[in-house]
Amino acid sequence: MNKRDRAAVEHLRGADPVLRELIDSLDSEAVMRFRRARIADDHYGALVRSIVGQQLSTKAARAIYARLTDRFGGRTPTPVEVLEDDPDGLRTAAGLSHAKVRYLRSLAEHVVDGSVELEKLDRLPDVEVISELTAVTGIGEWSSHMFLMFHLGRPDVLAVGDLGIRKAVQLRYGLDALPDAPTLERIAAPWSPYRTLSCLFLWQSLDAVPA
Repeated sequence: MNKRDRAAVEHLRGADPVLRELIDSLDSEAVMRFRRARIADDHYGALVRSIVGQQLSTKAARAIYARLTDRFGGRTPTPVEVLEDDPDGLRTAAGLSHAKVRYLRSLAEHVVDGSVELEKLDRLPDVEVISELTAVTGIGEWSSHMFLMFHLGRPDVLAVGDLGIRKAVQLRYGLDALPDAPTLERIAAPWSPYRTLSCLFLWQSLDAVPA
């Protein structure tokens, strides 16, 4: 673990006694390695995989994504290729739902017409990235949070809508019910500016890091 990672972990341990107990029960080195390994450069491919994998198990998502890429010579189709393909043919070949074909086409349309400029996302603040992505049909707040965390490597993202995060907080903080977004934001306030790392520890405590 490098100096910056150690500083982040120590900030979280000092900011919240409940989180400190959780962190001390887990392998911090493994969590940090996972965080570094997940950051990626292919933003379009990440969003395609996110759409394909919605509401599916990891195994099913991988199988469908593999069939999608097989249709295009073993690679992610470009936005133009998605738009030029027959929607029903694409759906049947990859095993996609009608809705997911619409979502893929919406993403492709936004990229082609320039309303989503993927190459600029690295330079935008988190709130603007979310605004850009949620303009695409089928990409909501949760998917945007995952993109910020795992593909842009943003350090201070709180996945307020993630069931795993809400469940872990309920268990660790002794809540009677799953916390809503305002409650989760209040509990997580001391974790800033490392709320992404906090989420990784919370997911790890359930062995439920998003695929």
